[in-house]
Amino acid sequence: MNVMLLLGSVNMAVSVILGAFGAHALKKKLTADMLAVYQTGVQYHMIHAIGLLIVGLIAGSVPMSPLVNITGWLLLVGIILFSGSLYALSLTGIRKLGAITPLGGLAFVAGWIVLACAFIRG
Repeated sequence: MNVMLLLGSVNMAVSVILGAFGAHALKKKLTADMLAVYQTGVQYHMIHAIGLLIVGLIAGSVPMSPLVNITGWLLLVGIILFSGSLYALSLTGIRKLGAITPLGGLAFVAGWIVLACAFIRG
């Protein structure tokens, strides 16, 4: 079983659930600004869950290098740090949580760069 395909599909389901939760349960509980922060978390969560699926497909069909797997783990770390910090920030209002968000963004960028390196090497 390809771990990245599993992680991607689970994260897709979670991002849809959290998106629906935000649209229905949080719409009247959060300020417009905090709802936008939450929705940004959902958007990046979903996009990078699709990225995990793509990485899983690449890893399963083309034996490239360990860089492909590293890409997947970096995307997962990015989801946890970037989207997770935005979810926590919007739900708690603790602004210091926003300091974690750029680390997740760096993990996303690093993941995509590592994938590009895998293609260049492969």
